[in-house]
Amino acid sequence: MSKSTSTIEEIKKLACETIEKNKKHIIGVAQQILANPEAGFREVKTAQLVAQNFEDLGIPYQGGLALTGLKGRIPGGAGPGPAVAVIGELDSLVVTEHPHADPNSGAAHACGHHCQIGMMLGATMGLMTPDVLSQLSGQIVPFAVPAEEFIEVEQRLEMRENGQVEFLGGKQELIRLGEFDDVDIAMMCHTASDMGERKFAMGGTSNGHVVKFVRYTGIGAHAGSLPHRGVNALNAASFAIQAINSLRETHKSDDTVRIHGIMTRGGAAVSAVPSDVRLEWRVRSATPSAVVENSTAVDRCFRAGALAVGAKVEITTIPGYLPMRHDTKLQDIFRRTAIDLIGEHATLVMPARRNRGGSTDMGDLSHIMPSCHPYTAGAVGPGHSSEYLITDYESAVINPAKIMAMVTIDLLADGAKQAKAVKANHRPLLNKQSYVKFQRERAETIVFDGAS
Repeated sequence: MSKSTSTIEEIKKLACETIEKNKKHIIGVAQQILANPEAGFREVKTAQLVAQNFEDLGIPYQGGLALTGLKGRIPGGAGPGPAVAVIGELDSLVVTEHPHADPNSGAAHACGHHCQIGMMLGATMGLMTPDVLSQLSGQIVPFAVPAEEFIEVEQRLEMRENGQVEFLGGKQELIRLGEFDDVDIAMMCHTASDMGERKFAMGGTSNGHVVKFVRYTGIGAHAGSLPHRGVNALNAASFAIQAINSLRETHKSDDTVRIHGIMTRGGAAVSAVPSDVRLEWRVRSATPSAVVENSTAVDRCFRAGALAVGAKVEITTIPGYLPMRHDTKLQDIFRRTAIDLIGEHATLVMPARRNRGGSTDMGDLSHIMPSCHPYTAGAVGPGHSSEYLITDYESAVINPAKIMAMVTIDLLADGAKQAKAVKANHRPLLNKQSYVKFQRERAETIVFDGAS
């Protein structure tokens, strides 16, 4: 083992020792967030908790980014170099029946984002160990980002109308605002419950998607005495949903198509013909081209429902997320680091085409810069359900905190040689300007009158 490598291994050990010493606090932060869940762009208490931890650690930071995001900046002591972002997501889902749901809002951490904030702070603590930080070149950017879960679409559209945001996902909006312009490499970890005997997994990809907000407008009438005077918007929506289901046989298996949604308004009273019906829908596919193809087909179905009963429909298409692209060099550093910490038997590398079916705005970031988004064990139950719970905080928070700290050390130690190599090797598909243009071109509103 060379002197340089030995030094890197020694500072990794120091970082992990700091994380271990602060384990109770790090896990406590995650559990405090679990007890105070907040949905996207409204993570006020969670942001305040992160701000307090940044202040306690002496980290200079900006707050209020994309409404609730916080970005710290910690210069290494060994001179200039690339900036590495360690990301955690602030927001929760809304799962009213979750055991940790907020009784008023229904918000609940049914996806493990509370653990992400814990592991982000834990990794940062390890990297701030004086004998570690002094040997790193470049900058560490602990970044708490809002609104990864693309939910409550109607509320977010109102925020867009009010000029509070343009893009409705957190990292999307932060990219637009230029908050990733001074970041060179990005990483984060996500908890998972489907890993079997494995404790850490990387690789694979995710679906891209677009979001639909659909409003059917009919004509109200007495549902008992004058139904013939009405135009039933609920029937229009029901017809459209059945039409969408009829598309299933046309989906290609390689496209990993998932088309799903909810009805957020189905009428005002059972005694009246429904005249205002609203849907939030999601069109997911493995590639941007398949997303466009399936989005067009779904729009036909929405129009067909309006045509069938003579209702009006307004279809708002909202730019969603891009598929995840893991940087191969960065992923390999994660793989080696995970094996060193938890062993090869507990580490899984998924094939590049393995698609978990979900979507993440980390995919958007990965089209712009070298990124990696591994998964860590520690959860049980299906994601986004009332049964999704963290049962092993060592695996869900402490292990990934150590791994991300050690990966950052590999990148920024020794004159940031590995970070510079990752940057030089990476070929981004988009820059900020082309990304913003691409997403804006996805946004449109179609109005169709089925009675005309």
